[in-house]
Amino acid sequence: MEVRFVAPDLRRLDEVATEALALVLFEDERPLRREAGLVDWRLCGAISRLLLRGRASGRRGETVLLPGWPRLPFEKVFLFGAGSSAEFDDAVADGVVERMLSTLDAALVRGSTVSLPGRATGRIEPDHAMKIFLGRAAMHPEQDHAYVIEPPEAARAMMPVVERERRREHADEI
Repeated sequence: MEVRFVAPDLRRLDEVATEALALVLFEDERPLRREAGLVDWRLCGAISRLLLRGRASGRRGETVLLPGWPRLPFEKVFLFGAGSSAEFDDAVADGVVERMLSTLDAALVRGSTVSLPGRATGRIEPDHAMKIFLGRAAMHPEQDHAYVIEPPEAARAMMPVVERERRREHADEI
């Protein structure tokens, strides 16, 4: 999988050409933070309304699909519940990433823009989040490329992990 980065900024997200956007929600973090908050604002509060009406909660295992067009450049917006923020750990992060990639596979999405579990709230270090993501992505060859939503300083911390994975994949091909 080819990994690129995009800053958590609506103008930058508008420039990304992928079919789907995958966001992570915790059930106990309101208001919505970082990219989830930005996307909710752009969608005129659609995510907040789902939460208020009980049609989405952020509970672990939950997956919700929203249309992105015409307010966003993404056809599909997926929301993945991560449960309680107090219970967040590597196993939860791994499970959310697996569900995210499996869902994208099932929806026949080959290129996506993703938020990694725990990153919007700083619950996991950038390099560790990328290791979990790439570990799971290796089991999903259908995923061609992903834009990971991160500010520049976190993207810099993730790049060595991405480069190591690229070198490993290249060595496996030889």
